[in-house]
Amino acid sequence: MMTFTKLNFIFLVGGIIIYVVDIGLDFWVVSKYFCQGQYSWSILILGFRGLSSLITQIFSYEWFKNDWEGTNTGKLKWIFLVHLFQCGIFLRYWFALKYGCQAAFKQNSMGGASETDPPNFMQKRAVDVVTDINMLRVFKTFLEATPQLFVQIYILVEHGKNNICQYAAIIMSFCGISISMVDYQISLRKSLPDEDELHLLPKLVYLFYKLLTITSWILSISLITVLSVGSSVVLLVFLWSCGFTWVLKQHTAFCKSKKMEYLYRAVVAIILIFSFFNIKGRNTKACISIYYATHSVVTLGVLFVYTFWKPPVIEDLHFTAVSILMVLSLVLGILSLVVYYRHFHPTVYCRPQECSDEVDGEAGQRMGNERFQNFIMQ
Repeated sequence: MMTFTKLNFIFLVGGIIIYVVDIGLDFWVVSKYFCQGQYSWSILILGFRGLSSLITQIFSYEWFKNDWEGTNTGKLKWIFLVHLFQCGIFLRYWFALKYGCQAAFKQNSMGGASETDPPNFMQKRAVDVVTDINMLRVFKTFLEATPQLFVQIYILVEHGKNNICQYAAIIMSFCGISISMVDYQISLRKSLPDEDELHLLPKLVYLFYKLLTITSWILSISLITVLSVGSSVVLLVFLWSCGFTWVLKQHTAFCKSKKMEYLYRAVVAIILIFSFFNIKGRNTKACISIYYATHSVVTLGVLFVYTFWKPPVIEDLHFTAVSILMVLSLVLGILSLVVYYRHFHPTVYCRPQECSDEVDGEAGQRMGNERFQNFIMQ
């Protein structure tokens, strides 16, 4: 049975604190770059945050509207205003604290109750609202934290500027990615039938797999950008196009409306630039092999070009450190991937989505934890 424990509540509070600190740190970094006359970096970082906030608010409000369909429209108007002012995530955190506190601290010790009884009902409610937050944080991770990490590493390699502000931004990006990935995997396990709770070792292996492969890929793109900004832009656009085409062929049915479904597919295509996700809960051994084989070829190709072209940046100590970290992260990340899929990956997935482009009507009517079963799987 899905449970929300006192430890879950503590992690929830910690997640809120980190979210607020991350916002403050972003504006601190932007102000530093602005004062140094680096207006392009300031605009770029603000752009990532703005895009991430806008998309997460759109999905958050859409989910509220779907879940509260047929209820008091006055509440939905207030919720719309909250999301319009980019504060929807704080509203969701408020609900999570409210239900989480009741589930973790105020429930009585009645055992074997049905789901309609107060203790179990509140447990499910707390798990569902936290699951929605974790889905939104996955969007935030790949729309904001990961691109910001790429920008900061590029600045470090290309310009060699070292300051506490820059290192703090890099560390916070890594923390954001790590927490988001682990929380996402925990929520996935809770949403799958007959799956055990994710223990410490699987969490660490999954974290290493995601974090190391993402780190290696970001370093590779950063080195390509140092050589040619235009080439990296073309590569990213090409990868997004490939990802979007693949997602279209998967015939996802996550949203109720076609417009929201296409937005969801576009966002998933951005996520696929940086990391592989199985969006249908099906066997994708061939797809994931091709995906990381392509990353490996590009990474080795970048090192080959630097070794034989010998651009001026290769004499910088940063390049040596980045190259070693890039290869090491790739190797360890793929090893972690193999270990995770061999020993810890869920073998029983939820009911697959219907293979249809039709996203209106019953196919899109998901509520609570059922919505997560049609999100990006792994």
